[in-house]
Amino acid sequence: MVQYYYPGYGQQQMVPPQVSVPGGNPNTPPFREQSYIENILRLNRGKPGVFHFSFEHAVEAGKNTKEVAGMVEAAGRDHVILSEANTGRRYLFPMIYFDYAEFDEELNYFDQTP
Repeated sequence: MVQYYYPGYGQQQMVPPQVSVPGGNPNTPPFREQSYIENILRLNRGKPGVFHFSFEHAVEAGKNTKEVAGMVEAAGRDHVILSEANTGRRYLFPMIYFDYAEFDEELNYFDQTP
């Protein structure tokens, strides 16, 4: 049990933790990965592509975009790590600057069956 204290109530409330165990309840639907951009990028790690970013506050006029021809090494909720194959340079970009990506091959995606 997890104990939470709510000021103003003068007493502690006992709240059972919410835990889901795979296969524990047959009425619980199976976990499905959500189609957020970072999850899609993770599914396609290592595939070559061109990644486009734009920055609202550029230091120089006309320098507010960046294209990286490379591949995804890792992706998190708020960032992506890209590497350029020809230079070996690695980039860490916040996802807020991500615009879109181009790939020349089919992408891996989540199972779309209901």
